[in-house]
Amino acid sequence: MASQAATPDATMIDAATIADYQRDGAVCIRGAFKGWVDTIAAGIERNMQNRSATASDIANGRGSFFDDYCNWERIPEFVSVVRDSPAAELAAAVMQSRTAQFFHDHVLVKEPGTQKPTPWHQDIPYYFVDGQQTVSFWIPIDPVKEATLRLIAGSHKWDKMILPVRWLDDSNFYAGEGDYLPVPDPDNDPSLKVLEWEMEPGDAILFDFRTAHGARGNMTAARRRALSLRWVGDDARYVERPGRTSPPYHGHGMQPGQKLREDWFPVVFQG
Repeated sequence: MASQAATPDATMIDAATIADYQRDGAVCIRGAFKGWVDTIAAGIERNMQNRSATASDIANGRGSFFDDYCNWERIPEFVSVVRDSPAAELAAAVMQSRTAQFFHDHVLVKEPGTQKPTPWHQDIPYYFVDGQQTVSFWIPIDPVKEATLRLIAGSHKWDKMILPVRWLDDSNFYAGEGDYLPVPDPDNDPSLKVLEWEMEPGDAILFDFRTAHGARGNMTAARRRALSLRWVGDDARYVERPGRTSPPYHGHGMQPGQKLREDWFPVVFQG
């Protein structure tokens, strides 16, 4: 059942923050999940000890990069974060949406000394959902500096999507390269503005599904653990992509143009 609650605390999100999100496609909200760090840490550990069939460990040189997704309903700590934390209200606020519907969770853990970066990409071409009202939360539970999330300001407004690639080997996810932009290299393209923030546990980056983002490897001596929560708003609709999507969600039965089915993707906030 969707919850009804007051607008999030103005110290956490205000009109200027919402305007920044709409302009740049990303904002950092300090301390948004400060009281949830231990809960998220316990959920990540439970997930790593009880992996799903979609879990992977990507290794290239030293270290490894663990990721797993769509586990929230079987991880009690994640159920609590999704349903009881400020996430749904914050999502609705930045999306400028009356509702916040939960799409999926994603655990991302880079072990110490992991050399492989997260390649530059947009989330939207991998997903079977489209719309102007989308937001992904990236919530680290360890301090991050160089291994923080990096985003290209304004890329959520690009006319074409970036070619999606497989993280394991950087091969194309779909055929038809001409339908997509090449993977950008903002470190060597002065026309592109990169947003990145040093973060403390419980801070959160909120970004549009269409915002290009990536991350460096983790060359520190400590793990970099993060939980992502993906949300959609009022205008989100199911779309078909050229091939399988990620997450795949087999047997969903939805047709193009339909809203996501609420028994699989609950509306957590309704203003």
